Amino acid sequence: MKRALISVTDKSGLIPFVKGLKSKGYEIISTGGTYQMLHNEGISCLKIDEVTNFPEIFEGRVKTLHPMVHGGLLGKRDSELHIKEANEQGIEWIDMVVVNLYPFRETMNKKDTTDSEIIENIDIGGPSMIRSAAKNHLFVSVVTDINDYDMIIDSMDEQGNLSNNLRRELAAKAFRLTAQYDSWIASYLTKEVYPERLTLTYTKKEVLRYGENPHQSAALYETGEKLPYSLTQAIKLHGKELSYNNIQDANASLMILKEFLDPCVVAVKHMNPCGIGSDIDFYKAWKKAYEADPVSIFGGIIAVNQKLTKEIAKELSRLFLEVIIAPDYEMEALSILKEKKNVRILQVAMGARKPQFDIKGVEGGILIQSEDNILYESMECPTVIKPSDEDIKELLFAYRAVKHVKSNAIVITKNQMTIGIGAGQMNRVGAAKIAIDQAGAKTEQAYMASDAFFPMSDTALLAANANIKAIIQPGGSIKDKESIDMCNQYGIAMVFVKTRHFKH
Repeated sequence: MKRALISVTDKSGLIPFVKGLKSKGYEIISTGGTYQMLHNEGISCLKIDEVTNFPEIFEGRVKTLHPMVHGGLLGKRDSELHIKEANEQGIEWIDMVVVNLYPFRETMNKKDTTDSEIIENIDIGGPSMIRSAAKNHLFVSVVTDINDYDMIIDSMDEQGNLSNNLRRELAAKAFRLTAQYDSWIASYLTKEVYPERLTLTYTKKEVLRYGENPHQSAALYETGEKLPYSLTQAIKLHGKELSYNNIQDANASLMILKEFLDPCVVAVKHMNPCGIGSDIDFYKAWKKAYEADPVSIFGGIIAVNQKLTKEIAKELSRLFLEVIIAPDYEMEALSILKEKKNVRILQVAMGARKPQFDIKGVEGGILIQSEDNILYESMECPTVIKPSDEDIKELLFAYRAVKHVKSNAIVITKNQMTIGIGAGQMNRVGAAKIAIDQAGAKTEQAYMASDAFFPMSDTALLAANANIKAIIQPGGSIKDKESIDMCNQYGIAMVFVKTRHFKH
């Protein structure tokens, strides 16, 4: 008779699965709460201590860590020596392990959970059994995913066996699970910002149709952590599945949106904003974002930080948009937007968030850095003309915007609205020319922001020729005085904030 050892925290779907195993001739061994559940359902099974002849001790901390269990899992069935030693020690083979683990991550994420409660939810016996069974997968099946129960019963032959290939697949899945579980624990216990070993773990959310281009494959993975502004936690209310590029652009729009507390609308194209508008009046914020660049918004992403209204939805429905994102929607607004068959409508939670790490892949490794979550370090005005409080408000709006534009970047704004964006240029003058050209006559008494310092006075001269009123930039160039003198010559206020925002 084959034997299966079952010890699960998540008991979903367990009863029909165990009944399926019984129908294939399996004897069931079980522990603690799992045994009690099976017993209450009238399913005959052995208690673990009937196998080990040793009681559970230390409040259940030690129950399966025993040679009768691990010998039954690790013994090679085709080895005369292993068979001889098993017979001498009275060890019976265990042919299947069905285990899912203590909810360490869930416990860690609960509010007001104590350190001792989290530590107590580090599973020891479960991973040990999983690893023993997975190592010996030539003879033992290891089941760690409740979603596999039906497939496993369906895949068994009349004798209750699974194919060698399937046992190997299940073993690989089991080791991926224990690796992820250990990485969560290590992360919780680790205090170093950049430890000597870094293990990152994600769970597959979905396979995408293709990647950045049609010949590239792609998939979306998630950490599982519930975070505001997180696309992986979004609720899709309507439309097609998100593409790789949709996800990239939508995430960029959310990262911009988190900068603003007042009602704000962000339009994004190719991971750069093409329009940002903010206003106490939400509808006016939308009009500003749209009028910032009504051409580039075509086929773009719109993200807002307020409940989307029917009034704005009517105007959005007239545009070709890939994705619309909001924290909530009026019912009439949803009805209007859903008339567009293909537009993706997402509901994303927004609010206070803790800083995250920024991770980028390089050949053979990764770069990891703390998030760029500081707008500026300090503020000083080295020019003769000083900005008013209203000027400072506008300059900070511009600086929040330029922070999220690919470097080299120049942004021109007026009345809490982007009017010119120069992105991703090899020199700052080129970025300034693009932004000024896009803004046109609107540059009169407008505001300019630069993501990094002016290396010489040429950008300040361009600003002067465009009748820019005030400039915000980090400062720190050895030729700062030349830019200051240029601003003084033309009556421009310039603010240094000492915080650069390169975005490569």
